[in-house]
Amino acid sequence: MAEESSPSSPKWRRRADARPSEIVQAAYEVFSEKGFAAARLDEIAKRAGVSKGALYLYFETKQDIFEAVVKDAIAPNIGAIETFVLAFPGPFDQLIRMLAPRVAEIASQSGMGKVIKMVIGESGNFPEIARVWHDDVIAKGLGILTGAITRAQERGEVRLGDPRQHALSIAGPLLAAVIFRETFVPVGAKPFDIPSLMQQHLDNVLPGLVTSQPT
Repeated sequence: MAEESSPSSPKWRRRADARPSEIVQAAYEVFSEKGFAAARLDEIAKRAGVSKGALYLYFETKQDIFEAVVKDAIAPNIGAIETFVLAFPGPFDQLIRMLAPRVAEIASQSGMGKVIKMVIGESGNFPEIARVWHDDVIAKGLGILTGAITRAQERGEVRLGDPRQHALSIAGPLLAAVIFRETFVPVGAKPFDIPSLMQQHLDNVLPGLVTSQPT
């Protein structure tokens, strides 16, 4: 029988065959607070309750840790959204009105906005973190919405036009509000209520996008 870890054992010993979630969560917090360049591996290790050496059992570089944060802490939200969109049985405008509050809630309550700001601010010096964020978050999120719009166009529910551009026109205010919150609210700007903003935006944009309203 394999020896069980004692309560005093380092946390990583409980994760012999998998990345420890403690490290990923700690890295998410440190990246959100400090940014990528200023994030220190010893601080991530301390918050995770492991030794700095233990980090290297799972990750060779800080970029590897960032990739794990995106894949383990953020990408699952994208997967849940995709499942919801593909299974939704109703028309496009109903889908968007049900989807927008869920996405707005994630943007409002999670630390994702801080990571977005970090990626934008540090992408020049660390282009790989921008690539990871684009490939695993932005491209997938836009792809889900673009696919939904394409299918709605095929059903005659959405006007003709580039579906990817339609997708950005829907999601753009959400991204703008998150960046505004993380950049200007800390220096005294009044924040936007993101769920309310998205509701008002949909009230304005959907009548011009859909070909007819449901009865």
